[in-house]
Amino acid sequence: MIRRSTLHTMPLAALLMLGVSACQPVSAASGALPAPTVDARKTVAHGEQVAVLAGGCFWGIEAVFEHVKGVHRVIAGYSGGNADTAHYDEVSEGDTGHAESVQVHFDPAEISYGTLLQVFFSVALDPTERNRQGPDVGSQYRSVIFYGNAEQQRIAGAYIAQLGAAKSFPAPIVTQLAPLQAFYPAEAYHQHYFQLHPNNPYIVYNDAPKVAQLKQLFPALYQPDRQVVEVQLH
Repeated sequence: MIRRSTLHTMPLAALLMLGVSACQPVSAASGALPAPTVDARKTVAHGEQVAVLAGGCFWGIEAVFEHVKGVHRVIAGYSGGNADTAHYDEVSEGDTGHAESVQVHFDPAEISYGTLLQVFFSVALDPTERNRQGPDVGSQYRSVIFYGNAEQQRIAGAYIAQLGAAKSFPAPIVTQLAPLQAFYPAEAYHQHYFQLHPNNPYIVYNDAPKVAQLKQLFPALYQPDRQVVEVQLH
């Protein structure tokens, strides 16, 4: 196993030999996946709801959702374990129960929870990989939808079943559904990593293609770079 901290400093040629660009969605369709048939009702009044999603390195997941209209804030962090182990060095060992996750703050009057999941499965990850994404291996890189309430659980479960029935992927979806117990923001240097380090080789070969695919598949949802929002970290 090669840890991501090692990949950051490797020469570009070595990264290419490792096939780091393999961390891409593998949907059978040439375009975006179908919209969920079960979704939340669009609200009239503006507000804020939260989705917590995990699908490999949180830099790429964060970058995708920071470019989605209706999403007002994204925080990289950890979910699935305890507060005392919610630190990068410990999570990277793969035995804390945590998954690298993102907390997505969105306005349900602008975008639905189901549409966020449509983007997640279409662009952000390969949901057929178990305990890994591309070059990143370990349970901390597993894909999980941490649902915050019964409605999120219902929508997410129905969408996974819908994609499975449609054979949208060449292998079974292994993305987990788990109740959200807590979300712990990651260290400050992990926040907005894509925007602040666009030339990092890992970003160039693993995460930039995801943002480009978002723009291609969901042009109506895509928003360009915007000034990052400061987050309060523990």
